[in-house]
This record gives sequence, C-alpha cells and structure tokens, in this order.
Amino acid sequence: MRKYKRIFLVVIDSLGIGAMKDAAEYGDAGADTLGHIDQTVKELKLPAMEKLGLGNLCTLSHVAPSDHPLGYYARLNEASLGKDTMTGHWEMMGLHITTPFKTFTEHGFPPELIHELEERTGHKIVGNRSESGTKILDDLGEHQIRTGDMIVYTSADSVLQIAGHEETFGLDELYRCCEIAREITMKDEWKVGRVIARPYVGRKKGEFKRTPNRHDYAVSPFGKTALDILKDAGYDVISVGKIADIFNNQGITEKYHSDSSVQGMEQTIEIAKRDFHGLTFVNLVDFDALWGHRRNPEGYGRELEKFDEKLTQLLPLIREDDLLMITADHGNDPTYTGTDHTREQTPLLIYSPGLKGGQLPVQDTFAVSGATILDNFRLSPAEGMIGHTLGGLLA
Repeated sequence: MRKYKRIFLVVIDSLGIGAMKDAAEYGDAGADTLGHIDQTVKELKLPAMEKLGLGNLCTLSHVAPSDHPLGYYARLNEASLGKDTMTGHWEMMGLHITTPFKTFTEHGFPPELIHELEERTGHKIVGNRSESGTKILDDLGEHQIRTGDMIVYTSADSVLQIAGHEETFGLDELYRCCEIAREITMKDEWKVGRVIARPYVGRKKGEFKRTPNRHDYAVSPFGKTALDILKDAGYDVISVGKIADIFNNQGITEKYHSDSSVQGMEQTIEIAKRDFHGLTFVNLVDFDALWGHRRNPEGYGRELEKFDEKLTQLLPLIREDDLLMITADHGNDPTYTGTDHTREQTPLLIYSPGLKGGQLPVQDTFAVSGATILDNFRLSPAEGMIGHTLGGLLA
C-alpha cells in the first residue's frame, strides 16, 4: 500500500445501498436508500460520484457506470448488531458492538426515569414518546413557552432528546438539563447512546424552527478506537460535524461544528487547502436528520446533489499523497415505512490521483476503513478491535 500523509473519511449519514441479508430481522427487508431515491427523484445528477464509480457499484437510473472509474468502490456489510449512528461509526473505527443500544420507541421512557429527571431538573416533563422533532414542537412548543415544562422525546434511535426554546427555556438551562439526563441514563437499564439538546426558536405552531445550537452527549466508546491510536501516536485527528460528539471527544485533536452538511463540506474543503498529517473525519448529518427520518426522498436527492457539487470542488484539492474515502453509517430509506433507520449495506468509494480504480470485493465489516487508515500510518490495532486493511488491494 502506498503511504498517504492526509486521509479524508467522509460519512454521508444514512446513505444505504440495499438491504443486508439479515435486514428482515430488523423489519427492513427490501430497503434501499439510494436505489429508491434514484427511482423517485427526477433528473438526479451526481457527476462527481459517477466518476468515482458509484454507478458501477449500484444499478441506478441517473448515475451511469464509468468505463474508467477514478476510484475503487465496494459494498460494506455491518458486523455489529444494530443500525444506529454510534454503532456504525464506532465499527468504522474498530469496535464490534454485540449488544445494541437501548431504545424506548414503543412506550417512551419508564416512569422511574421521568420522575428522577423531573426531580433533579425542577421541570415537569411533557411528551415522553417517540416522535418527529418537528411534530413534537408543533404539538408542545406553545405549551412549553407558556409553562416552562420540559419537552422530552425519543426516536427509533437510542436517544433521549430534550427540546428547549432558546429564549424562554434558555440554552444554558437546556444544556444543564441534558447533562443531568446523561448522568441518569448511564444506568444499565436506561442507557441510551446519546442525550441530545434540541434548541428551537419561534412563537407558534407552524413557525417553530430548530437551531444549530444542538449538542450531543454521547456515551464514551467502550474500548480503544483507531482515533485514539492515531492521536496517541501524534497524528492529527480532525473532526467535522458530529464526529466529536459520537466519540465523546475521545481521540480527537481538533473539531469543527457544522450547521449543515453543505457547511461541513465547505469546512472540509478549507481543511484540504492547508497542511496536516493524519485524518480528517467528517459526518454529514442532514441526509439522515432532515430527509431520511422525515421520509422525504426529493429533499434527500437534492441534498445529494449539493454534496456532489462540493465534492467536485474537493477532488482537485486531493493531492498525490492524500486518500479520500466516502462511506455511510447505516441506511434510512425515505420511501420506507415508519421513520427508523434501515439495516443496509453501505458504499465505500476510495480516491487518490495515483490509484487505478476498480471494484473491490464485498467487505464483511465497516471496520475496513479504520484498519486501512491505521495500516497507512504503520500503526497496530488495539486488542479486540475488528477490521482488516484494504491496503493490499489499492494499487
């Protein structure tokens, strides 16, 4: 394997490319995030990803196969149990999750948890159900402004979310309550992957809008990840988007908050213009949060086009001694029933100006990304980490 000074790993959050073999066990038989977007959205244009080989990897109406793809491409299966954000990202960096994070989708959080959260925060709790973030604000936003009650809800993910009006509830108070919720939900019987602060503005139903001041309080990875190993060895580990939140800041040397996926790509482009030695790890969450969960294939498709435009700007900045990897952490088919993530294979597109390009075998874990990165920097994985390098296949 050639050795690269800079590696960029970009996660298009939720861009699945077809159901895994065990998808039926998760209620996801037939899910195909990208395929169904391609079928639904008219005149979808993704020329940059087409050049990298996306149309060779997937049979699509709007993205043609390339006779001479610029990148290598492969399908990845998830080895871990689950289909949430943390599971996908943690596996990329070498962790094997055999016990899925707890969810409270069907009945909300148990009365004992809600009682303790009310006692310790001093706020009465309303909501406590699995709900869309926009609908819960329409249902309860005016009530919170009047009463000061705290809106708590969950989703199909392993999350406890608290919505607070920035002016009447206050950002500081929202963050304080989330810190208490994080402490409470560290108990094994209530442990969720993330507590999320969901600030919003507006005065009445139909006008409420969530702001970029979201903050995630994640549990720490249960073992050493590729990020820790890179940082400990003195390499740069630059987080863009919610990567730092997903790993609870472990293994991160520098971080950039993104207000949108477009901004995340703009930040990545600016980082590519400067010198660093190590990894830039990017999460682009709008695909999942704005379009997948809200079952909006049109919005998802247009977001992909925006990404492709930014990718067109990024590619010329990728040097001979750089490696770009584009992947996803799970699926979220916007044409599927419900609002849950979907258990799908994910794409891996790999580009460097000196690579030949072509198809790679189907891989049995997302952890090939982290293992390949460690191999590049001549670093060994920690005991218990999974994954194997693709270095020998990249000519």
